[in-house]
Amino acid sequence: MSQARSSLSRTFAAHAVLIAYTVIALFPVVVIVINSFKSRNAIFRSPLSLPSPETFDLVGYTTVMAQGDFVLYFQNSLIVTVVSLFLVLLFGAMAAFALSEYNFRGNTLMGLYLALGIMIPIRLGTVAILQLMVASGLVNTLTALILVYTAQGLPLCIFILSEFMKSVSADLKNAGRIDGLSEYTIFFRLVLPLVRPAMATVAVFTMIPIWNDLWFPLILAPAEATKTVTLGAQIFIGQFVTNWNAVLAALSLAILPVLILYLIFSRQLIRGITSGAVK
Repeated sequence: MSQARSSLSRTFAAHAVLIAYTVIALFPVVVIVINSFKSRNAIFRSPLSLPSPETFDLVGYTTVMAQGDFVLYFQNSLIVTVVSLFLVLLFGAMAAFALSEYNFRGNTLMGLYLALGIMIPIRLGTVAILQLMVASGLVNTLTALILVYTAQGLPLCIFILSEFMKSVSADLKNAGRIDGLSEYTIFFRLVLPLVRPAMATVAVFTMIPIWNDLWFPLILAPAEATKTVTLGAQIFIGQFVTNWNAVLAALSLAILPVLILYLIFSRQLIRGITSGAVK
């Protein structure tokens, strides 16, 4: 009886901690969204209150649509994020399969080298990256952002997927080889479907930093034609005056793709996290 009570108390404590963390994490998002539908005076007078008939105002959204080309900004962000995510998942999964399936000289060192990419922030190499992009003629192009984000996301992708792929049954893969399947067929038709939860986990954790990034778009692609949505929102922030209605509206619109991605991959994401990607 005491053991059951102890287990129940631990479960209650764990849920309480998770609920508290969720409230803290969602609080800024909720504040941004509700204030994006309020007038400027109401934002500063009562920032935590819900919009009322007296305070409700869509001036922020009308300003966002009227000033700046936010359709283009969203398109740029979408292209950069989707292409980078596709390359990260494709090359990361192939590298993870090679590291987990084949024993070769330097296998462990290769894994440790890739793990360094998780521990060392890519922003430390900003100057060298900028010099490389200038020399390659890729400044103010979406290709520069795609290359940087692909390199940024590969280490974590390989680290997570390699652990998942080690758990895939060796008998299943050997049976495919006996049936005459090529290594590419085994990879795409047998292994990848079994690691979909891990792929969803990697997709979410890779997509969010790319979509929300301001650093590299500001340095590598600040031109009007290549601005991303986060960089485009900066046009409403001035040195002396800031249009907070437009800023909050732009940020609220920028949140939508992340929410849509989570709703699409939520079930696979939860399975990927709870199944123990890192053992």
